[in-house]
Amino acid sequence: MEIKDYYPRCCDKVAEQLLSSAGALLIEGPKWCGKTWVGKHIANSVLYMQDPDKGLGYRQLADSMPSQLLKGEKPRLIDEWQEAPVLWDAVRFDVDQTGEWGQYILTGSSTPYDDAKPRHTGTGRIARLKLRPMSLWESRESSGSVSLSELFKCPDEISGESDLTIADIAKIIARGGWPEAVAKQSYSAQIARNYVDAVVNTEISNSDGVERNPHRVRQLLRSYARNISTMAAQTTILEDVRANDVTFSDTTMYDYLNALRRIFLIEDVPAWKPSLRSKTAIRTSDKRQFVDPSIAVAVMRADADSIIDDFKYFGFLFESLVTRDLRVYSQYVDGDVFHYRDKSELEADVIIRLHDNRWAAVEVKLGNKEIEEGAMHLLALQKKVDTEKVGEPSFLMIVTGGQYAYRRKDGVYVVPIGCLKP
Repeated sequence: MEIKDYYPRCCDKVAEQLLSSAGALLIEGPKWCGKTWVGKHIANSVLYMQDPDKGLGYRQLADSMPSQLLKGEKPRLIDEWQEAPVLWDAVRFDVDQTGEWGQYILTGSSTPYDDAKPRHTGTGRIARLKLRPMSLWESRESSGSVSLSELFKCPDEISGESDLTIADIAKIIARGGWPEAVAKQSYSAQIARNYVDAVVNTEISNSDGVERNPHRVRQLLRSYARNISTMAAQTTILEDVRANDVTFSDTTMYDYLNALRRIFLIEDVPAWKPSLRSKTAIRTSDKRQFVDPSIAVAVMRADADSIIDDFKYFGFLFESLVTRDLRVYSQYVDGDVFHYRDKSELEADVIIRLHDNRWAAVEVKLGNKEIEEGAMHLLALQKKVDTEKVGEPSFLMIVTGGQYAYRRKDGVYVVPIGCLKP
């Protein structure tokens, strides 16, 4: 379906590939990240389960004869399918019966809770695609002069220039990658605040029908925001909340966190556990991240100006921004994102591992003064990893908030975030 003013997404090609090799495609991710737009881009008909005029009738029909809702030109998009979880099994059954690929596209902004889960997983019939808020390449704020996929080919030289200033980056972080804000060229932090308010007051409870205390939700999100891009233990987050609510238990915290994951608000970065030449113990805690750094800014009631005033916190938010973009770009090249830190405090902020086992290590440094330190960390990690078992890194890279992209004499790439693309 043709969509006016559609901003192409990195996942468009991935979505088409997945749909061409399965009966249906599930596009999931947080609300307002553009799932419907991506689905409509490749669909020929649409069913909106949250249509205010027809939604109730659709849900009633789903309870009695769900196959009627599947009628329409294929591929057929079923938007917010979790409003009637029985549609999952109906789609799976129809795919089984016809044996054809590329029939349905399902979009969802929450994972059905246990009592509403479909009986069948859809394995082999329904492919999955996670959509995140827009990267800087997708929002047309990156020059795209340095390609992640090309870096895995180990070029001898790279070059590129970013037009983004530190003030621009602060505005982008506060705004977030929400498509509506990008399309309207707005840099207001209020858009992300509206999103957080919706999560706190309605979305987290709507995800599974369990009422949750909005004040507790906000306190939990605030602790996560304070600890963004760190390996803060869950006990630390629990104590943060309990400082203002002594009745908040660990069981309650786990319930709240799981609900936030179910609506794709929290997306922690798992630890990479390679084979090492030495017996150094690897720290395996996840790194705390939201799906978009603007959520942390909104929760802290900050804006672009206050981000710049607290430059240390700005650095953590910048790492969150880089992590989001690298996740988007890594998905395009069939990879995943991890982090590395061992007991000696040697770290790499991001490890990109492709499914063909190639890997790369990345340090994130907002200012140019930290580049030398980042290069030392990466080169030390390269020596520590048992390359006979995991292979040599395809590349080592420092992502900065600077202006120019280049290759250092030691082989480490220095790339501004405003130069990256898939």
